[in-house]
Amino acid sequence: MFFEHYSLISTNAWHYRYFTPRELASKGDGSLLVNHDAIARLEHMREIMGVPLIITSAYRDPLHNAKIGGAPLSMHRFGRAFDVSIRGHDRQQLYQAALTAGFTGFGFYATFLHVDTGRKRHWGKSAPIYGVRG
Repeated sequence: MFFEHYSLISTNAWHYRYFTPRELASKGDGSLLVNHDAIARLEHMREIMGVPLIITSAYRDPLHNAKIGGAPLSMHRFGRAFDVSIRGHDRQQLYQAALTAGFTGFGFYATFLHVDTGRKRHWGKSAPIYGVRG
């Protein structure tokens, strides 16, 4: 479901416990594409971790995605990807929680872990730390 701006989502319509529409909206124009399956997996990941997760990027509107150099068909454009800050978290535990929650795409970066519901794949210089190959 697409919203022109996250503020248009009524509190009665938002059924997620750990994340707000504002956290998951585009940093560009504030729009939000709600992908229930992906958000449910993010919520499950949060439950597994047992501590708050900071989302540095979620849905991206097309202009914002292009501005920051995102792939034209990035999973972020479809509300199916999240970049989760690794600050204060054990990298292996964060990855395992995402895997258990059902995420299938993983990008390993210095300050965040990219998770998505796209095809099964791994990338990034840190990937070998996790026993995976990109």
